[in-house]
Formats: sequence, C-alpha cells, structure tokens
Amino acid sequence: MNSERPLDGVRILALEQMQALPFATQLLGRLGAEVVKVEPIRGESGRSSTPAMLDPDGRAVGATFLRNNLNKRSVCIDLKSSEGRDLVLRMAPNFDVVAENSKAGSMAKLGLGYDDVAAVHPAVVYVSVSGFGNSADSPYSGWPAYASIVEGMSGIYELRKRPGEPPRANPVGALGDISAALFATIGILAALRHRERTGRGQHVDVAMLDAVVAMTDIVANFWSMGIRDGSLGAVLLDTFAADDGWFTLQVGREEHFSRLAEVVGHPEWTTDARLATRPGWLEHLDDVLRPGIEGWARGRTKFEVCALLGDAGLAAGPCLSPGEVVADEHLRSRNMLVPIERTDGVEDPVLVPGNPVKLSDVPERPDQRIPWVGEHTDATLRAELGLDDDELARLRAASTIF
Repeated sequence: MNSERPLDGVRILALEQMQALPFATQLLGRLGAEVVKVEPIRGESGRSSTPAMLDPDGRAVGATFLRNNLNKRSVCIDLKSSEGRDLVLRMAPNFDVVAENSKAGSMAKLGLGYDDVAAVHPAVVYVSVSGFGNSADSPYSGWPAYASIVEGMSGIYELRKRPGEPPRANPVGALGDISAALFATIGILAALRHRERTGRGQHVDVAMLDAVVAMTDIVANFWSMGIRDGSLGAVLLDTFAADDGWFTLQVGREEHFSRLAEVVGHPEWTTDARLATRPGWLEHLDDVLRPGIEGWARGRTKFEVCALLGDAGLAAGPCLSPGEVVADEHLRSRNMLVPIERTDGVEDPVLVPGNPVKLSDVPERPDQRIPWVGEHTDATLRAELGLDDDELARLRAASTIF
C-alpha cells in the first residue's frame, strides 16, 4: 500500500462553524489535507451544542463539534476586528483553499469575501457554503438557515408526511448539512484540478437548499410526471413487523413480487387479479399483502426475516435501534464508528462516524483528536506569519486572538 494520501500537501484555511462546512473539511483532512480552523475568540457555535462533554479545562464541547472536527488545528481570531481580518488575509496566500460557511454576504461585509481574498491570493480556491448561495439573487438570501430549514423548503417533509399529521421536522439527521458538505467537497476537488490545468483560482458556491433539492430529487421530478398524492410511485416500499421489531422491504419489479409471494407462502398472489399490477400492490397493501407478509414474519426476528428475503434476491433490511447500530458488525468491520476518548471522567467514549471513502491503495490512519478551543493559535501564527512572543501577547491583550 501507498503511505501517501491523495490530498497530502493541500492546505485549507477554514472559517467555519457547525456542520455544513466542517464535515467537508474533516473528510478532506482524512484524505490528507491540512486543515487550519479559524474560530471566534470563544470558539465556534458547534462547541455549545448539546449533548456535550468537558475538555481538560472544564469547558463544554458539544456533540456537533465532536462529530466534525477531527484532524484539525484551532486558531481563535476576532474576524470583526481590523487586525483580525488582516491576520487572515496575510495567512491566506499560504493556503490552497479558503472556505467559509456564514450567511451569504457576511464574509464580504467583514472584508473577507472572495474578492478580498483573491486580491491577495489570485489562485485561491474560495469556497462558500450558505443556506441560499452567494452567486445569484435569491429571495431568501438574507435568511439564516440550518439543515432542517432547507430540508423543509425542499418539499420532502410535505411529500412524506402521513395523512392527518403535520410535517415532521428533521426526520433523518443533518441531511441539509451533510449534502451541502459533500457537494462542497466535490467543488473543492474539481476547482483544485481546474487550477492544476489552468493556474486559475475561483469561487465555489454551494447553497444548502440546492444540495437538498438534489438529494430529494423525487419531489419535483415526480410532481412533474403527474404523481401528486405524496406517494413514491408504484413501488411496494414500507416497513413490516417481525417478532422483535421492524424491517423495511422494497419490491419494484414483477419478478421480485413473484419471489416475495413464494417466500412468504402465498403463491396465489401471482394469479390474483387484484395484484396483477404495481398500483394493485399499493391498493391492497393493508388488506392483503401486509397480513400475509407479517403473518409469515411472525416467529422470526427481523434479521432472520431479512436473511431469508435476501437469499431470495429481495431487498430488505432491519430497522435498527441506536444501540443496534452501535453494535453492528458491518459498521465495526468497516471502521465506521470512531471512538473519541472522553476527558471528563466518563469511561465510555464518544462515537462519531468514520470515513465512508475507502481507498484500496491508501491505508486508513488513526484520526487525530479534536482541537481544544484556540489550542494552536500561537503556534500557527508563528509558523504562518512569523509573529514573535511580544506581538502575540499584544494581540491577545487586545482580544484579537485567543
């Protein structure tokens, strides 16, 4: 195996907070990039999320921060001060990528927008992740956004709500954040490749709403094709009860429906005129198919059910509880739950997702722990700008750095 990682040598200066950008820079860091995280004087807002653990100095470190900031260095700078802004602009030419995820236009107001950074570093790949983007006029440009806000605006909450119930906010975690982070990662890699070929930097602009609309692609697509009742089309897709919980089953083809009928002991379904079409499957889900499937599943665990269905070539999976996810052998074998040792006396570690990108020629390396707030401020400013102890002390006394 190659000991080098694909992004070794790439340097990222991240003016970031919460999750939409920090997840992206953490992923890039796991692939070899060096990430210097610029935080406000008392730390970015993800540190104050809950639940939390305590750092060695007794300060809270929130779950959002814990999940998204492995393999980074923390530098605390007051970006609202002229000297703080100057420090960032002086450091910027030392980095390949400068990235931020504030509300659209916020960095420009501070004098740290793309034009400001490109003036001192024309080859910079400057990345913006915001709720509604920086590069086009949007009626929502001035709105702050979290993942759940853009998820609701994508239409997926209305599409998937059950009759008589209100839309359910944030049903799948940070879809709005992670989707934006993944598209930002693609944009960064594409812009770096483009710069290799042309020598030119550029502004990569990702709107969280755009990212979620791409991820929830069926909303507008199905509507445009006449499916306007909130269904997922003529596909048998639902959850069913086994002895110890629930499992998800998806059947979308006639040959798969025939296999299902045989497996669950109802071969007569294949000649039942009511079930001759895919819409018929949905029409008779609750009065015919569900009783038959759940009757067959009775006396079996959800894992036993899914193994039998899988052996027949049918797509099914158990609905896992959080405790079952933590104990799952698949995730363990692929190093997808990474333990972070706690620093507040609690024995059990904090678990965060590992790196889903597995490369055959690049071995996975252990993650470096999250940085404590401002932990690398002095060392970074010495290395990047040559500041001495007296200058650092002066900036600290002025609350420009921490």
